[in-house]
Amino acid sequence: MLYERWRQTARERGRELALRELASGRQWTFVELARRVERLPRCDAPVVFPQGHAAEFIFAVLRGWRDKAVVCPLEPDQPPPPVRLLPAPCCHLKTTSATTGQPRQIAFRAQQLAADAENIVATMGLRPDWPNLGVISLAHSYGFSNLVLPLLLHGIPLILSPSPLPEAVRGAAAFGPVLTLPAVPALWSAWHEAAAIPKPIRLAISAGAPLPVALEQAVLERTGLKIHNFYGSSECGGIAYDASSEARSEDDCAGTPVRDVQVTLNKSGCVRVTSQAVGETYWPDPGEALGSGRFQTSDLAELKGEWVYLRGRLGDQINVAGRKVSPASIERVLAQHSAVKDCLVFGVPSDDADRTEVVVACVAASAPAGADELRQFLLARLPAWQVPRKWWLLDSLSANQRGKLSRAEWRKRFMESGTGRTH
Repeated sequence: MLYERWRQTARERGRELALRELASGRQWTFVELARRVERLPRCDAPVVFPQGHAAEFIFAVLRGWRDKAVVCPLEPDQPPPPVRLLPAPCCHLKTTSATTGQPRQIAFRAQQLAADAENIVATMGLRPDWPNLGVISLAHSYGFSNLVLPLLLHGIPLILSPSPLPEAVRGAAAFGPVLTLPAVPALWSAWHEAAAIPKPIRLAISAGAPLPVALEQAVLERTGLKIHNFYGSSECGGIAYDASSEARSEDDCAGTPVRDVQVTLNKSGCVRVTSQAVGETYWPDPGEALGSGRFQTSDLAELKGEWVYLRGRLGDQINVAGRKVSPASIERVLAQHSAVKDCLVFGVPSDDADRTEVVVACVAASAPAGADELRQFLLARLPAWQVPRKWWLLDSLSANQRGKLSRAEWRKRFMESGTGRTH
C-alpha cells in the first residue's frame, strides 16, 4: 500500500525536485528518485534498518516498502535490535524515545502510518511549494512523520541539511525561497541566540519537548515568525498542534487536537488518544496502554474547550510525605528566575522514611546564581514542601539525541554522581 502510494506521488510530481542532500550536492526529482529505487537490488532480509541523515535513509525506506520488508529506522549510533516476526499486516517498527525509562518498540500497519501523515499535512498546512528543511533525526517518530512520510506520500520536497548548527541552517535556507522547518526547542533556542533563524522560513514547528512561551514570544518579536508548538507521541503520531498566529500565553498549552484525533482524559487525568494513526501494539511484549486504535498516555492534562494543557507526567510525580507534586510545576516557576537557562526537577529516595522522596533541582544558569538564592526565589512562590532540598548546579543540561531532557537519564546521573548537595 505504501509503495503504491509512493509511485502515485512520483507520477504526479514528475520532474519536480523531491530530495536535495546539501552535504554532497546530490539531488533527485521525483522521477529520478523512483528510478533510483527501482534499480536497487532486491532486499532478501525480512527487516531493513534505515539509518543516518542522508539520501540513503530514504532509499532504504522505499526499498523496504518495495520488497515488503519491515522498516525499522535507527539513530546513527543505534545497533539493530533483534526483530521477531511481526503480527500481520504490520510493516513498520518505531522505537520510543525512552524519556522516562527503557525504550520500547511499536508495530504499525501501513494504514496507520499513512493516517498520521495525512493528519499532519492537513493540520499544519504542509505544501509542496514549501519544502521541508531536514535538521532533525529522520529515524525519530517526529522526523519520520514530518519529513519522510510527507515526502514519499504527499510530495513535500525534503532538503537535508548536513548539520543543525546556525551557520549550516543559514546556508541551507538559501536553497528555497520559502521553507518549512520542523525542529526541537533546544535548536530554536540556539538559532535565536545566534540570530540565525533564516528569513525564508515560512512555517516553523517545534516538538519533542514543550516549547517555552518566552522563547516563542522572543522569536516572534524579533523575526515576526510564529513557532507552532506540536505535541505527539511515538505510539500514535500527532496529538495536538498550536495553529494560531499569536504566541501562546502558557508553556503548558499544547494546542488543539490534530485532524481526526480525539483527545480525552482517563480517571487519573491523563491524555487518551483515539485515532486511525495509533500504532497496532508494543512488540514483542504487548501492553494495555496501546491497541485497538487507542493509546493511553501517562501525560497529565487539562482540557479547556478544544485546547489541551499538559500538567506533567503521572509517573514523574514526586511523593513528599504523602503529598504529590508534578516536577513540571516546579520547573515552570524556577524557569522564571532570570539566571536560570535550563532546569530539570525530579524526586530521589529520601534518607528520612517519613518524607518518602526528596525534590532535586538540576539547574544550568546563564548568570551567577547560588542554590540559596534559587531556594529563596521558590519559597516566595511555592509551598515550602515543594521547594527542592537538593540542588545540582551545572554548566549545561544536555538533551538527548532527540532533543529531549530525559528525567530518567538525569536522575540516574545525579544518583551516580555523588555531587548533589543537601541544603
